[in-house]
Formats: sequence, C-alpha cells, structure tokens
Amino acid sequence: MLTRARRRWHTRPALPAVHLDDTLPWAVTWTVDEPMERSSHALAADGRVWLLDPVADEAALDAAEALGEVTAVLQLLDRHPRDCATLAARYGVPHYLLPQRVPDSPFEVRRMVWLPGWREVSLWWSDQRALVVAEAVGTASYFAVAGRRLGMHPMLRALPPGALRLFAPRVLLCGHGRALHEDAASALDEALSRSRRDAPRAALAAVRAFSGGQGPSG
Repeated sequence: MLTRARRRWHTRPALPAVHLDDTLPWAVTWTVDEPMERSSHALAADGRVWLLDPVADEAALDAAEALGEVTAVLQLLDRHPRDCATLAARYGVPHYLLPQRVPDSPFEVRRMVWLPGWREVSLWWSDQRALVVAEAVGTASYFAVAGRRLGMHPMLRALPPGALRLFAPRVLLCGHGRALHEDAASALDEALSRSRRDAPRAALAAVRAFSGGQGPSG
C-alpha cells in the first residue's frame, strides 16, 4: 500500500465541500456539495473495507481506512468511473466493474437496470438490511421532490426498475444524495408509488439544479 505522503502527492485538486457521514459503525458516506450531489460509500465487515463508486477525498478516505483494510473498489454503474480505477491502483486492490458477485463479502449483487447505455447493479447486505443503489433512486434534490426523502431517477420515472420492489431496506445508500439511516423501506415504497405523479416536479427540480449545464449523471 502506498504511504500517506505518496497518496497525497497523487491527489488531484481539492473537491468542493464534502459532507462526511460516519453515523453508521460499518459505513462511511461522503457527498460532494455540487449540483449532482455525488455520493460515495465505504462498507466494512470483518476488518475489510469495500469502496463503492468512490470520488477521491482525503478526509473520506481516512475515515474509510479507519474501518479496516481496503479490499476492493466496486463500480456499480457503467458510467460511474469516477475515481474507481485510480483508487484501486492506489490501494493495490481489484476494481470490479458491474460485478456479478463480490468475492469473500457479505453482499448480494442484483441487476437494477440492464439496458444499452445503462448497466447498473445494486448491493444488498442482508445482515444490515442495507441497500446500495448507484443511480436508479436517490435523495438528491432532483430525485427527491415535494418533501420526499427519496425519489426515482428522472429518466426512470415512467417505468421504475422492478428490482427495487424486491427489497425492504432499513438503510439505503445512493449514488446521488445523502444516506437514509432508518426506515428506508417506507421511503422506497413512496418513491415507487409517486414516481409518475412526481415527474413534472422532478423535471423542474432538474432544470433548477443543472441550469449551469451539468447533467444528472456521473
């Protein structure tokens, strides 16, 4: 593993402000303060840590390393390269792109969206009742509208992925927006039931969020 000094030498210019959430004893989530509200996660079990769709931030990586040894980097969405390859090289661990399984882990992998131009898998951790969704749902302002805690991706509102109905999570970690720590199942049920009816509000929220030209992906 590279030394701390070496790792900092290779770090790119600082990100905008990053919100670090270490509320859960087995996870760290960090969310970039930007229109896309990109979120990354570190999950820990038995002294091992998996980085999920990570954006490199030194404070967040320090918090992830405090949970254990980084074992792998997982990219759950085809168009979420972010810093996955860079961090896999930094830690000398595998970079799993759209994995069908995660070796020696407590996670189940499920396909979420599997269309040309959009390949996405989710992680389910049954022991923690935790669901990780890279893109299909989120808590960012252009996903969760009308005061809701969670919402569908704008492009999936007409036909939400059926795989989402398979889960009743307590915790939901998404690729855009902050984590839901409790009663995520009810938030997910509401997001699914309101998907089409909230579409006009979501479209307006996306216009407001990305009026500077940055689209809702990444």
